[in-house]
Amino acid sequence: MAFEFRVKDWRSFVPILDMVQDYRRADFNHDLIAGLIVGVITVPQAIAYAFLAGLPPEAGLYASLVPMVIYAVLGSSRQMVVGPVAVAALMVAAAIGKHATEWGHNYLAISTLLCFQAGIVLWLLRLSNMGGVVNLMSHPVIVGFVNAAALLIIISQIGPLTGIPGDNKLDPLALLVQLAESVGGINTITLVIGLACGIGMWAVQRYITMLLRLVGLRLADDHPVTRLGPLLVTIAAGLVVWAGQLNESAGVAVIGPVPGGLPAFTVPPLEWDLWVKLLPTSTMIALVAYVESYSIGTTLATRERTRINSHQELIALGAANVGAAFTGAYPVAGSFSRSSVNFQSGARTQMSSLVCMVVILLTLLFFTPLFTLLPQTALAAIVIVSVFGLMDFKSVRDHWKVHRDDSVTQLVTLVTVLVFGVETGLITGVALSIAFFVRRVSRPHVAIVGRVGNSEAFRAARRYEVETFAHVAAIRIDESLFFANTNQIENKLLKIVQRRPGTRHVVLVCSAINMVDVSGLEMLYRINDNFARMGITLHLAEVKAPVMDQLEADDFVEALSGTIYFSTDQAMRDLAVQN
Repeated sequence: MAFEFRVKDWRSFVPILDMVQDYRRADFNHDLIAGLIVGVITVPQAIAYAFLAGLPPEAGLYASLVPMVIYAVLGSSRQMVVGPVAVAALMVAAAIGKHATEWGHNYLAISTLLCFQAGIVLWLLRLSNMGGVVNLMSHPVIVGFVNAAALLIIISQIGPLTGIPGDNKLDPLALLVQLAESVGGINTITLVIGLACGIGMWAVQRYITMLLRLVGLRLADDHPVTRLGPLLVTIAAGLVVWAGQLNESAGVAVIGPVPGGLPAFTVPPLEWDLWVKLLPTSTMIALVAYVESYSIGTTLATRERTRINSHQELIALGAANVGAAFTGAYPVAGSFSRSSVNFQSGARTQMSSLVCMVVILLTLLFFTPLFTLLPQTALAAIVIVSVFGLMDFKSVRDHWKVHRDDSVTQLVTLVTVLVFGVETGLITGVALSIAFFVRRVSRPHVAIVGRVGNSEAFRAARRYEVETFAHVAAIRIDESLFFANTNQIENKLLKIVQRRPGTRHVVLVCSAINMVDVSGLEMLYRINDNFARMGITLHLAEVKAPVMDQLEADDFVEALSGTIYFSTDQAMRDLAVQN
């Protein structure tokens, strides 16, 4: 692993400097409005995600302070909002449930160490130029994981939504069984409030613009006001509980006092055993956070016809998580919902994130007493409605039509995450996708090609009406030559010439060969020698420059019995007249 970190311009590591240099007063008006809207949306979501992670509500608000500022300064996306997200919260909850008992139920120690380790992993990926490792988490693996995570989140919130006490440390199936056995303990008032909150958020998103049009406000259907549902139901649910004192009279669970003020400086624990045990989870959190954040940033940049810097994103996201570790928060990532609202609200620069941070800061300083009577069922409803938007089961059917291996990978990832946990499920999905890839490239497509009409185009003889010659076999290999497929390719080439007894020349069309390793080169030597003993001359055509460099470096060009042609057309015109 080579560590390379070249600094061309130190300002490139602090993108906000370019923004400040070109900032205009007109930009601030847009950023102010977007930041205020995202801020009021973030408050209830941050508390709900902290609740999901098994942490005190202020941890969610802390995750929206320093990490948001750090990303605004270092991030290459001008509109992405970094903070607490549902999937990271679920992974934190799983880690806490697994290790809390062993470490004296010190939830804060576990969550801050997860942040710190995730940040270090992201930095190491940047230092080693291995950001591409996240590509191992293919789209089917991510979709399967997110679907499973959404189901796990929904199952974990059934208890708070209904008022049934449940042990979230249990696996999903055991938790469902426990909840089913306790169905008689449903708190009707709690359930009604939770369902009303869920319906209320759906109604706000679907109908609020329609209602506003009735009073003369013409807003687009995707206007940011449609995302105010969590804030509105939070206020409404809190008022209902306060008015009826339902926490005392009806046993409605509330979140209780939320400490106000700025987060205290915290230091992640230094216990070696805990570091070792949490590292696999932290690594997975880092990879998932980067994939999620980079996808969001790329989507927003595409809309603006700009680009984001993948290397800078590793630095910024790593720093944001390290900042979260020292401020009592938990792992953060780019939020798709809040970033979309930020963009739709007209945010132009990172200043909108700083305005959002000010809203969170004011909430911590002055408004935390208002959340004391916020019912837990409302938070559960916010979480459930939020993750519904993450679920995508339709893609399984679509993938099955196009590439069945992807559907299998997606389903296996989903099932293993549900049954064996997040880390095992992700590792299984990645391993399966790699196995399918290796199987595919180890059985490459090898086709006899011929001329299409009088053109210079050559296509597979099995699919098209083409011109071929009995004494010349033009064979296209649709894969690079490396250790996993050389035996398969060699066998296929020998079978082709055995079925064509009149073959005197073989032209390997190398247009799809991008690389030849040592095993591939040895196979070419064997084929060249075997064909020579059979009285067949081996030729190459359309060899790419990097492959030609490899062949020349090993003197294969001199050993080749035939000629290397620039194009298949040239080869066939030359060999057609030879016997």
